[in-house]
Amino acid sequence: MPLYNTYHRKENRGLLETCLFSYSFCFSAAHGASEASFQFPLSVTNMSQNGSKTSFETSGSIFEIEDFDILGSLDRPRPIHVEKNRSFDGRSNGGYADNSAPIVDHLEYGSSPCRRSGFNTPRSSCHFESHPMVAEAWEALRRSLVYFRGQPVGTIAAVDHSVEELNYDQVFVRDFVPSALAFLMNGEDEIVKNFLLKTLHLQSREKMIDQFKLGEGVMPASFKVIHDPERNYETLTADFGESAIGRVAPVDSGFWWIILLRAYTKHTGDSSLADMPECQKGMRLILSLCLSEGFDTFPTLLCADGCSMIDRRMGVYGYPIEIQALFFMALRCALVLLKQDEAGKEFVDRIVNRLHALSYHMRSYFWLDLKQLNDIYRYKTEEYSHTAVNKFNVMPDSLPDWVFDFMPSRGGYFIGNVSPAKMDFRWFCLGNCMAILSSLATPEQSVAIMDLIESRWEELVGEMPLKIAYPAFERHEWRIITGCDPKNTRWSYHNGGSWPVLLWLLTAACIKTGRPQIARNAIELAEIRLSKDHWAEYYDGKLGRYVGKQARKFQTWSIAGYLVAKMMLEDPSHLGMISLGEDKQMKPLIKRSASCTF
Repeated sequence: MPLYNTYHRKENRGLLETCLFSYSFCFSAAHGASEASFQFPLSVTNMSQNGSKTSFETSGSIFEIEDFDILGSLDRPRPIHVEKNRSFDGRSNGGYADNSAPIVDHLEYGSSPCRRSGFNTPRSSCHFESHPMVAEAWEALRRSLVYFRGQPVGTIAAVDHSVEELNYDQVFVRDFVPSALAFLMNGEDEIVKNFLLKTLHLQSREKMIDQFKLGEGVMPASFKVIHDPERNYETLTADFGESAIGRVAPVDSGFWWIILLRAYTKHTGDSSLADMPECQKGMRLILSLCLSEGFDTFPTLLCADGCSMIDRRMGVYGYPIEIQALFFMALRCALVLLKQDEAGKEFVDRIVNRLHALSYHMRSYFWLDLKQLNDIYRYKTEEYSHTAVNKFNVMPDSLPDWVFDFMPSRGGYFIGNVSPAKMDFRWFCLGNCMAILSSLATPEQSVAIMDLIESRWEELVGEMPLKIAYPAFERHEWRIITGCDPKNTRWSYHNGGSWPVLLWLLTAACIKTGRPQIARNAIELAEIRLSKDHWAEYYDGKLGRYVGKQARKFQTWSIAGYLVAKMMLEDPSHLGMISLGEDKQMKPLIKRSASCTF
């Protein structure tokens, strides 16, 4: 039965208060209950382990700057008309009358054994049966823990002893993020704090690749604990790209570190870690690198192949969507975390100016829907001056044939890359989901992205969620773009492979746009095989039917991604750790999503 949410908002002396939540829902027959209605008061009641009740009054964010409109004055591209698409499963018939994402009133929860992360989502009122995979996943996740001098500092990439370890026995910054979120949701904050401090310590070390010194603020891609049995002493050894495929330094590590620091601070309500001089300096060093001025005329960040999750040559050189969305998210998080002292204020204006330019650039030139595709199809070339429509001199003949069939009548997405005479029309999951979570995507664009996923379910989800990129390079194009990479053959690994870790990003985006049923269907697909296949790293084939030919088993972020997705669906308030709200003054009216059926 559909779940109807009614939210009311009122102002009281400048402070935002959250009013009554009314829920009507139906328990399944397995619970032996019929339709019931629940009322939630202004305060949130938590039942502690000893049976006593504790009430926590709702309040504003611990960082009030988040509640201000830092993007409200941005220039917007042309309005995007998005008609609401019905959910693919046909189980609901509602929609957004205004085609906008359901960004709801702010709700904060106090620190307790059952902490909530306090994003704009209601406390979960649904009762979920624990899937047998959940306990198995937690056991596997704990086996991946890495200890340094007696303290847990991270999780290794995979616990697969059947193959050569290579660098899968290291703690990767990007890989640890879903593990960190799982631990935070489970009330295990210390490991996340240890990880943030250890990687921060490694950032300060001198970094050399073939006698060339890297920038001072570069965060490591990964680190490993080295034990000296003779001295009975442990040290940390970091990889900044000198041991990586292609010897490329990670650009995304610094962004993930800032995002995770904000998630830790938001969830725990403790800003003392972020306020440490070392953390403040670490953020400023990262920002100095990515905000530096040079010859580039675009607000996007110029990056090489192999600098992110797609860590091999895959034709993303230039301005890949994954990095731009993470860049935007990290800038917004840094704006909240930076102290308003002399050193911090130096970066505030630079961040705000970059956010203005970056959001306009991405929303205008990276966005693709049916209308924009038709406009590009009719582009004129060799246009000069400020009046040019085809500003990047993209040749209409360069449009790939597949994009015309892929683009639905309702829906859209941020394409993979835009640079002079080049538009990479591939769909990338991480970049589009992160665009929703960071509010780089407008509410209308967020809805359109979800409509596209529903419309192209077979192509993007298939039998094992979720395509990292679509479509795959094949034949001669694969040879030229990937350099004949045998690991990135068609529909494998980064080249159109399916990655279960992306479940947590999809789930977060679904919850933020008010369409949890999309995520639930994807999770149910994963539960059919993921455990039986021993938590594979990735899957091959157009539909993701086959365990990847070089996939590791017991891949940690496949395990953690599943856990985060499950816990986020069970308690949507956890979304606050990894999501940022839209401008409150421009929030649309709240409407029930066509997919919100629970």
